[in-house]
Amino acid sequence: MIGRTGELLAGVDVPRSGEELEPSSRLSNVSHVAYSHQSRKKPLMSVRSTRMGSIGYARVSTLEQNADLQQAALTAAGCDRIFTDHGVSGTSASRPELDKLLDHLQSGDEVVVWKLDRLGRNTRNLLALIDDLEYRGVHFRSITEGISTTGPMGRAMLTVMSAFAQLKRDQLAERTRAGMAAAAEHGRKVGRREITIDHAKVRRARDLKAQGLAPADIGKIIGASRATVYRYLNLGGSEDVPQ
Repeated sequence: MIGRTGELLAGVDVPRSGEELEPSSRLSNVSHVAYSHQSRKKPLMSVRSTRMGSIGYARVSTLEQNADLQQAALTAAGCDRIFTDHGVSGTSASRPELDKLLDHLQSGDEVVVWKLDRLGRNTRNLLALIDDLEYRGVHFRSITEGISTTGPMGRAMLTVMSAFAQLKRDQLAERTRAGMAAAAEHGRKVGRREITIDHAKVRRARDLKAQGLAPADIGKIIGASRATVYRYLNLGGSEDVPQ
């Protein structure tokens, strides 16, 4: 307290013995010192660094679809900014606007989606994304399902979803192993059916090659990629085909 008082009085004209300042002069000096003290305060921190931001993400699978419904719901949910992928399937590994959103996030932010399936390609991918957000200190909320990682119920729901996703993977692996074992018992080979030199497309490819067509043109005619055409032409140890 003494230090603060001394700082305030440092610029005030103190009267010498037997001298008295005019009231107006005293008020002016003290007001000047108080203003100078206030002006030396540190500037306020930016709003972005002290406040949680709600960032929305919307996605439509085709260019013909409209994202207005999702964007309206996200705006009503309080999103400050919305990233939208247009014409991007949920199974696509790369979604440009989602990548931008993930780069934009800071600790304390919240990612909001209209429905869970707008964010993840599948349950496993969705849970991996949410785990990454939680690790970075970012919360997640889905409007339709009412799930939020800021509360215990939301985290419990995600735990249940994770358990069901693992169960689904285990069941799929078990069915695959059972199918392979049953096929082996009946003498059937598992996997892609082997293409032999007697296959209709192989014979057609060889006939077209004999007519002088290039592999790329052969592929267009028989509906196969250039690499597949080369495999067809090289079946049976035939000579190299021309480029």
